[in-house]
Amino acid sequence: MIEVRFHGRGGQGVVTAAEVLAIAAFYDGKQSQAFPFFGVERTGAPLEAYCRISDTPIKLHQNVYEPDYVVVLDDTLLGMDVFKGLKGNGKKIVASAKPVKGAYTVDALAIAERELGKPLVNVPVLGAFAKVTGIVTLASLEKAVRKQFERKPDAAEKNVRALKACFETVKS
Repeated sequence: MIEVRFHGRGGQGVVTAAEVLAIAAFYDGKQSQAFPFFGVERTGAPLEAYCRISDTPIKLHQNVYEPDYVVVLDDTLLGMDVFKGLKGNGKKIVASAKPVKGAYTVDALAIAERELGKPLVNVPVLGAFAKVTGIVTLASLEKAVRKQFERKPDAAEKNVRALKACFETVKS
């Protein structure tokens, strides 16, 4: 089983990122689950969301304490202990224009502003996740984005473009 922990702030779409990843994993024929953890429920407050992906049924239903991957949507959270519990061979993926020691980075903010016209990096950063991990395919992520935004086809296509751009530009 693969466990992913997402970190971001309220209003940044952290929960949506976990959900889209879970949908993509399902399209790739895997079992998946996604769920949030809310502390202080307000815009701008740090929060976490989780995703589990497995080839077998998932019977575990608790927060992710020792993730295989940590995805950080807001690099201002790096001063907090966002990588706590990351497994020894785990990988860090950070939405940041600046290099982050030991992490894969992608300037998802610039890409989101260019492609979406707003600073929402949640879906675009999943492109970097797909490239770094190989756990889900880019095709399944595109399908999941279109499903998530089926009532907003224009937003879906913009997010797909941003997703692909992050897939192509992630750096180690």
